[in-house]
Amino acid sequence: MEIEAVGEVWHWRGPAPFHFVSVPDAESARIREVASLVTYGWGMIPVSARIGATTWTTSLFAKDGLYVVPLKDRIRAAEDVELGDTVTVVLTLDVNR
Repeated sequence: MEIEAVGEVWHWRGPAPFHFVSVPDAESARIREVASLVTYGWGMIPVSARIGATTWTTSLFAKDGLYVVPLKDRIRAAEDVELGDTVTVVLTLDVNR
């Protein structure tokens, strides 16, 4: 299952600071529909993600009713992505696991 999500890069200043992109409502709803098929527990959803030419594996998690995509520094650097930029993230979920 492939989902294209467009969102703004934001920063969370928690104990482990990180940058994220929130998956919009409609796309988060699609993920919720298959979440039980793909989660490995605690609501974490493993995905292959792509921004531009950079692909990586990560896990989505729920926050404020949406799913969020973590963006490591190396991903942001490879695609020249900064805080506040709007990006398109292509997410691939393996619903046949």
